[in-house]
Amino acid sequence: MDWYTTVFELIDMRSFSNLWYWIALAVLWSTVSHWVLGVPWDLVIRARKQQGQALEDMEALVRINVDRTLYIARESGLLLAAFGFFLLTVLVLIGFVYKREFAQAVFLLGVPMGIVWLLSVATATRIEAQALEGAALIKRLHKHRTIVQLIGVVSIFMTAMWGMLQNLSASVLGI
Repeated sequence: MDWYTTVFELIDMRSFSNLWYWIALAVLWSTVSHWVLGVPWDLVIRARKQQGQALEDMEALVRINVDRTLYIARESGLLLAAFGFFLLTVLVLIGFVYKREFAQAVFLLGVPMGIVWLLSVATATRIEAQALEGAALIKRLHKHRTIVQLIGVVSIFMTAMWGMLQNLSASVLGI
């Protein structure tokens, strides 16, 4: 028996039964819900409680990130959307038509991130259009974060259900 076979027997390389995939999923959603439009959530909390300099810092960061997000969306949004849909289509074909678990796993990470990106662009557009500041801006960021967390909960649940189905199928088939 060579080292390659030994390693693959010790470490299950299928995505949904691999601990690293689940750690990556948890880190991804933790990070996405912490950084609201590129602003750390602890800064938003501090701005809400202390006002003053913390509020000014948060408003400056929001303005910078809103401008940046909208610039990217306006300049290359159509191209990014087309490329994103192309990648997701490739992942669907490889993952669900050709039954490759890794592509399924990446698809289950990519679709919710695409939804979060669209939500971020919509929120940035609303912040810019309404010129939100102070309490109204904090309220909008809180709403955005709540929706992102809801998307995360649904995404983790769906990924867990699909992963369990794949693991059960693999164990029944003896893969």
